[in-house]
Amino acid sequence: MSINNTWKPKYTDFELSPYTGLTRESWLDAGRYMLEGIFRHIDSIERPVVVPRKETDVTYPHKYSTGEGLVAEQKAEIFEGLTRSFFIASVMIHNEPDITINGIKLADYYKHQIYKSCCDKEDPSYVGTYEELHTGAFASDPIKPFQQTVETCALVIGLDACASEIWDTYSDQEKDDIADFLKSYAYNPTVPQNWRLFNMLDMAFLYKYGYKIDEKIMGDHAQAIINYYVGDGWYRDGQCFDYYSCWAFNVYGPIWCNWYGYEKLPYVAARIEDASNALMKTYADMFDNDGYTNMWGRSCIYRNAATSAFDANMFLRNSKADPGLSRRICSGSLLQFLTRDDFLWNGVPTLGFYGQFTPLVQGYSCAESPFWLGKAFLCLHLPKDHPFWTSRESENSFDKLGDHEVKETVLKGPSLCFSNHKDNGETILRSAKVFKTAGDMHGMWNYNKLSYNSKFPWEATPSYQDGPAVESQMYVITDEHNGDRLYPNAVFAAGYRDGVLYRRGFFDYKIENERHWVQSMDFADFGVSEGLVRADKLVLYKRPVTITLGSYGFPDNDTQIIRKNEGEAKVIILKGTDHMGSPCQLAMTIYSGWEDIDIVRSEGTNPDSCKSIVVYAKVGSGPRLYDASKPYVFVSQTITRHSHEDFTDDELFPIRKIEYTDPWNSGAFGPVTITMKDGKQHAVVFEGIEADLSL
Repeated sequence: MSINNTWKPKYTDFELSPYTGLTRESWLDAGRYMLEGIFRHIDSIERPVVVPRKETDVTYPHKYSTGEGLVAEQKAEIFEGLTRSFFIASVMIHNEPDITINGIKLADYYKHQIYKSCCDKEDPSYVGTYEELHTGAFASDPIKPFQQTVETCALVIGLDACASEIWDTYSDQEKDDIADFLKSYAYNPTVPQNWRLFNMLDMAFLYKYGYKIDEKIMGDHAQAIINYYVGDGWYRDGQCFDYYSCWAFNVYGPIWCNWYGYEKLPYVAARIEDASNALMKTYADMFDNDGYTNMWGRSCIYRNAATSAFDANMFLRNSKADPGLSRRICSGSLLQFLTRDDFLWNGVPTLGFYGQFTPLVQGYSCAESPFWLGKAFLCLHLPKDHPFWTSRESENSFDKLGDHEVKETVLKGPSLCFSNHKDNGETILRSAKVFKTAGDMHGMWNYNKLSYNSKFPWEATPSYQDGPAVESQMYVITDEHNGDRLYPNAVFAAGYRDGVLYRRGFFDYKIENERHWVQSMDFADFGVSEGLVRADKLVLYKRPVTITLGSYGFPDNDTQIIRKNEGEAKVIILKGTDHMGSPCQLAMTIYSGWEDIDIVRSEGTNPDSCKSIVVYAKVGSGPRLYDASKPYVFVSQTITRHSHEDFTDDELFPIRKIEYTDPWNSGAFGPVTITMKDGKQHAVVFEGIEADLSL
């Protein structure tokens, strides 16, 4: 079988889809393309969906696992590959019942593999029931969850999507056997966050297909789910907010309503429907002008699965999603990944965002985990005459903005602020209500960056050797007494007033420490045409320290580096190309408070390119413990674009003047008023944010 490493759409219609060109036929072709990559590794109906793994240090089966633990991981991988690939295969089978790849008829393959994995105890691929897994070393934990619970949910979604082609062809006894397997996970312990929905979908599937279920267990899960809700369509998933609110709560919830909730628990179903429709009011603006998904939060290897919430909204009786805009975003994000030449490795998605990128990978993932992005293909369950497919792609917020205009959306419940920038087509996300363990760099990269850019994905810690500590889009405070490097592991929301977003970051925060013994900063920023201006204030109890602030990571493919000054303001401009050869630029400008600006070069820390550059600002706080004349407020700007057209001086140096209230012009207290060259004024006022802090 010949496999291309880059998908090129065969079917396009720029009348129906003027922004992406993609149609339902395009999506069917993309689904086949993904399945061909998988089935190049499957040469018979007996071989499970286990694919080659490029990364082996983080993902499972873990290299140091032995005994029962290793067996459990191996079984989980087999089941994960089967069920997650079934997201794509199920809708493809329903649309093309005879679809055959690598000589294997997919309907026959999945029917056979599902039964033997769930029910044939003599088969090496047999997954095992919860009770069978919860023995030996695992028996001592009465609430031990297993990965298989996650995958049973994917299984039932797929079985329902192609019910006439697979589920209906099982004998009554085979159906009962599969139902018993599903009950084993539906009625046993789960993780008390989005995982509850896996149990709910298992039970809802059983109910839909004629099996009696325990309605009290269903009710307990359901009450918990609606109480995770914080507003604007978002749910708190454990401690943080991320795309799980979208590709879990807002996908499984609407399906559950359709299968069970509307009939049996209408109050809960109404709450889930309201939440999904609330998400639809603003969710489109989280994607950029090209429909790109931002790299943010855990499980970024799932990529465009984030678009599945649009399709799921259409399961609802009272769907509010704009079908033309929904398809535009889903198609744009599909193109974001499938047209990259580094997206696949040996025919399957890498454990990364674009190419292989180990810094973002979690230990709960295996080589087959990226097939969660198959949720994006569930839109193919919608018939060809559905408005999702027949509506013309419609305008997004970018189309409605004037030149240089920025649209900001602020969601109080999840504390998310995303801005759409007309001039460069980017979306910038700023988040808060984040608390990670001190030293958890992986968690901080995913959640605690000052901003996340749809076209400049986050950079891990640069790999350079000399100089001060630097992180992209993050402050680092180095204690000059002992050399400790402190990172903002807790970011509290502090409100949005007069166009300025306020947050507070605590560095190396531990809950046992009183707030006054923790180094911190108050963050304030506002949007400009192609980026953000920052005016952040130190809240220190201990000096001397060295402070740095990094820009976005920049792909280093023969980058041109330009330095300029205007008065005391300094800028570094990076001009180059990304991995795919597209032009890109970044400029970071420093104003008051900062001493200097420089760059670090790195390898292996950028999701787009092997080599990268981070521009950073730096300053030393001075030797005095208390001195109101030393700088408190640090002003900077980072802007980006996707052409080599030079930034103008007014774009590089957009600030006309900065006025302080305090007599030392340090930002010690009172408003800091920033007047831009275009006449706009922004008053940054930190007093009073204490009352608005929330986590």
